[in-house]
Amino acid sequence: MWLIVGLGNPGPKYRNTRHNVGFMVVDRLADRASAGPFKEKFKGEWCKATIAGRDVVLLKPLTFMNLSGESLQQAMAFFKTPLSEVLVIHDELDLAYRDVRVKVGGGAAGHNGLKSIVQHCGGPDFARVRIGIGRPPKGSTESWVLGEFDTMESAELPDVLQAAALAAEAVVKDGAQAAQNKFNARPKAPSEKA
Repeated sequence: MWLIVGLGNPGPKYRNTRHNVGFMVVDRLADRASAGPFKEKFKGEWCKATIAGRDVVLLKPLTFMNLSGESLQQAMAFFKTPLSEVLVIHDELDLAYRDVRVKVGGGAAGHNGLKSIVQHCGGPDFARVRIGIGRPPKGSTESWVLGEFDTMESAELPDVLQAAALAAEAVVKDGAQAAQNKFNARPKAPSEKA
């Protein structure tokens, strides 16, 4: 049974911040699957859903980002979910805004939520849906990730969340490798074409 965890911070102060796109995508997945309501357990909010004909668990840790692994570890133990069936949805500074990519394994790239999951849940070899938020044009990274989307980004956000939800559904339906092939392909720039 896939365990899909969206990373974010709890409370209204953080609801619309860049760091909370993981929560937003899990909410979208729940809506698309007519799942819910979410219940509190595992230091988070969770519900069961059916995606692509498979039972899945959707989880939003309420531990704050830096302790996300504590919540996921409890859910993995309860549902007996191996790391190979964990999908983490998170914001990614190293991708341009609007980019959505699927990945399995790798480092945490300074993302404290991912660091916590690697530490508590048995290593880095889990599937990820990475949602690009870009790097700040100026100022601190912390202010950027905890800041809200600007007007232009907010207008495009529904399409970004939809793309990430479709990527997550593709991982469940076809596996992470097939989802990578589908969502990580990018059109070639004119200068790259033969």
